[in-house]
Amino acid sequence: MRRQPTSTIPRPGEHPQVLTRGRTQRAQWADAAKGVCIILVVLWHVVVKDYLHIDWHVGVPVPGLWGTLGEQLLPLRMPLFFTISGVFAANAVQRPWRVVVRSRIAGFLYLYAVWLLIHTALLAMAPGLETDRATSLLGLLEQLTITPSNLWYLYALALYFTLAKALRRAPRALLLVPAAALSAVAAAGLLDTPGNRGGLYQNLVFFLAGLYLRPQIERWAATASRQRLVLTSVAYAVVLAAMAAAGAQRWFGVWPLVSVVAVAFGITAAARLSRWSTLSDSFATLGRTTLPIYVIHMPVLALLHRLLAARISGMGQAGQGIVILGYPIMLTGLVIGVSLAIHRGLLAVRASWLFALPGPRRPAPRRVGTAG
Repeated sequence: MRRQPTSTIPRPGEHPQVLTRGRTQRAQWADAAKGVCIILVVLWHVVVKDYLHIDWHVGVPVPGLWGTLGEQLLPLRMPLFFTISGVFAANAVQRPWRVVVRSRIAGFLYLYAVWLLIHTALLAMAPGLETDRATSLLGLLEQLTITPSNLWYLYALALYFTLAKALRRAPRALLLVPAAALSAVAAAGLLDTPGNRGGLYQNLVFFLAGLYLRPQIERWAATASRQRLVLTSVAYAVVLAAMAAAGAQRWFGVWPLVSVVAVAFGITAAARLSRWSTLSDSFATLGRTTLPIYVIHMPVLALLHRLLAARISGMGQAGQGIVILGYPIMLTGLVIGVSLAIHRGLLAVRASWLFALPGPRRPAPRRVGTAG
């Protein structure tokens, strides 16, 4: 029997795997973490692009509480997402350039360009949603090149893979230290970061950390204890409170440090969650379908905002009082459900080219371990 490959960033339909005691098993904690992260990404967009723009007149500060909660999760969502992406990239960057260029660099750039054009067309029909969108050919060219759109995660992965592959033989500190400095500089507002350039600058260090520190991260996950979960969650809460109390969000180095604590907590929580199979299986299943949710959810949210925002704003105080607390959760679930339904529909009509770079089909790798 041929030895199975260790973990990589999964292409659409491909499951992340790790080698454990001589046989390949899917990294359940990593899938679960990705599932939670994509929920948090959609929830954040629901809150800041829809929920906070509704005219609530119930006399309670619930919308502000939802906004505050979303802000507290900012150091967790994308840093954890990119850390896991780096973990899955460890083997991919060792492959020949022709493989990396096609399967990763060109693949992510292709997806970014295709869905940027789709977003540009669809979001033009929903001008009420406040989000980054190109309104001219020059603006579209800018988003294609130097100032990525809401789809910046795909753009970032292409750039990060290029850098990691090109400098794979360089000393790790030679990349990690400048990447950490870039993150600190961008977070401190010392660089011009229009659009989503800030996320691009701030998260390279987390991708590289996942790539270079994969054994340590996997060991951290494998040895996660209840005590560590308590300690990391308390540490995360403390650093968030200290940052807020001191107004230190823009202090040099503070934001990356808080994000490191958040990632440590996120990995620990995901590892503990993976021991509850009933719950973790649901998150892990979602974590294996993050790509379609990520690329489809914004147009879906724009459509639902157009359909619902004015109607909810016009509801009476009693009606709003019923929906105000759970509205972000319900809309997040609806957006994710509709996005997955659209994905299934597109695959049914053979539009798989929307989710992977077209090319010759290769036989699917034999999977060993948990089914799914």
